[in-house]
Amino acid sequence: MSLEMIFVLAVILLMITGLLFELARPDLIVFATLVIFLLSGILTTEEALRGFSNTGMLTIALLFIVVGPIQKSGVIDQLMVKWLDNGTSLKGSMMRIFLPLPILSGFLNNTPIVVAFTPLLKKWCEKRNIAPSKVLIPLSYVTILGGTITLIGTSTNLVVHGMLLDYGFEGFNLFQLAIVGIPITIVGLIYLFTIGFLLLPNHKGFSQQIKEDSRKYIAEMMVEDSFPYANKTIQEAGLRNLNSLYLIEIIRKNERISSVSSSTVIKKGDRLIFAGLISTMADLQKMKGLSLRTGSHLELNDLKNGNTQLVEAVISHQSSLLSKSIKEAKFRSRFDAGVIAVHRNNERINSKVGDIILRPGDTLLLLAGDGFVEKYQRSTDFYVVSTLKTPKTLQESPVVGWFSILVLVVMIATVTLGWLTMFKAMTLAVLILLVTRSISAEEAKNYVQFHVILLIASSFGVGVAMTKTGLAQWAANGLLSIGQPLGLIAILALIYLLTNIFTELITNSAAAVLMLPIGLEIAENLQLDPMGFAVIVAIAASASFITPIGYQTNLIVYGPGGYKFKDYVKVGTPLTLIVMCVTVGIVYYQWF
Repeated sequence: MSLEMIFVLAVILLMITGLLFELARPDLIVFATLVIFLLSGILTTEEALRGFSNTGMLTIALLFIVVGPIQKSGVIDQLMVKWLDNGTSLKGSMMRIFLPLPILSGFLNNTPIVVAFTPLLKKWCEKRNIAPSKVLIPLSYVTILGGTITLIGTSTNLVVHGMLLDYGFEGFNLFQLAIVGIPITIVGLIYLFTIGFLLLPNHKGFSQQIKEDSRKYIAEMMVEDSFPYANKTIQEAGLRNLNSLYLIEIIRKNERISSVSSSTVIKKGDRLIFAGLISTMADLQKMKGLSLRTGSHLELNDLKNGNTQLVEAVISHQSSLLSKSIKEAKFRSRFDAGVIAVHRNNERINSKVGDIILRPGDTLLLLAGDGFVEKYQRSTDFYVVSTLKTPKTLQESPVVGWFSILVLVVMIATVTLGWLTMFKAMTLAVLILLVTRSISAEEAKNYVQFHVILLIASSFGVGVAMTKTGLAQWAANGLLSIGQPLGLIAILALIYLLTNIFTELITNSAAAVLMLPIGLEIAENLQLDPMGFAVIVAIAASASFITPIGYQTNLIVYGPGGYKFKDYVKVGTPLTLIVMCVTVGIVYYQWF
């Protein structure tokens, strides 16, 4: 190995370590890796910027804009709710919802689909006394499988497509991946309705656990006439920085003060609602003039009124809140919402809420203002996955929603017929939506998930560094020395497994960027069609089933389904092996 290869390998290993241990947001880690390669001279400026002008990456940005108004309008959600309600049994309803879902996820972004459907399915489960854990992992897995059917089904497919174009190959057509995507989706559905269904746990969701045992989460104290801090602020009364408790609401006659600030004034007769470790309430009871209302039957649902609501939110991989405590992040003032409890790995974190250091997948139960869902439903900090109210946006712009669907269908037709490339069709679709004022320029900007774009664009440079220094060739030779004695199928399986392991541990786009150059080098060494290796990498990088952190949709349902990490391993491992066998078999017979 040359010094350049050793340097690139060391930096990539550091990148993988950073992604694995979540030292920062994935897009920042990969971008930092790109900057290191640029400053060290491994990459020229042109090579470092190649990903930012790649048609695959730009197509992803345009795709966000095209599908944004469809998902915001809620027209598909409303149709699916009616479709779901007509089911007579759990499996019957699952079939009604999950059979059409792969078609949707083949053309729409998976993440908003799962965010939208999670509260709908949870509400349906609660009505029928069914554990949401029986349906939410299948929801995530089915959207992942459906995303493998088309070129635009996942950003990973477009990343591989863009890299193929960069390397001078033809790239995928719109339905080229369907030859593998459709069979693995069918086999995956059969598994989830049979063996997978039996392996799914029977857990209650986070919010349901809390509702059934509200007294462990909230308590009420009355301000008596003898309270020495009457007509003083919360800060002056010493109620702002309590040990393991915090004040989330004040009830004053017929008035509710839900966003309690340090300057809020306490008055005699106020009912103070505290959240946190209620077992530590004894210290607060020692304060003169505060009495615990032991006969109170206050429940979480009683805290919501016309101006407040209970909301469940899952911390995302891209969150600016990561590695910060709730207090450090100034969560209450920043989002106008109080954190009642935090769950991690289906267990409540029993420490002071404000001191909890947030990680991806943490589920927060929030007491939020009326406009919270509308304001933060597209936040990159967390996914809003349940609320006791239907967001107003789901009742807006059905005409815009249907028109956007029509534009998407026409766009797909032009690509399928070969009239336009995917990039040109997307560009035209965005132009039509802007000219017809279906969306504004500001809305178009808001639909683009820039953290995803930065991650993908930066990843291209990492791939270039691997190829340019010969590291990809070195890794390819290593894989060939292991797999070649066992035959081509073993080599394909090895590439699939390595890509899939990277996906589970880091991110799907980074996994694809790391493994595609190696796959293409192997194809060149063996004088085989590189397209087969590209398909293997694309499918393996998307098919993340074994961990909740490998794919965004798995993370979204983690807390709401009340899952433990081992539930993904138990249900996802057989599915991973099934999908791998089907993919490798089809690729082998189709391309080689």
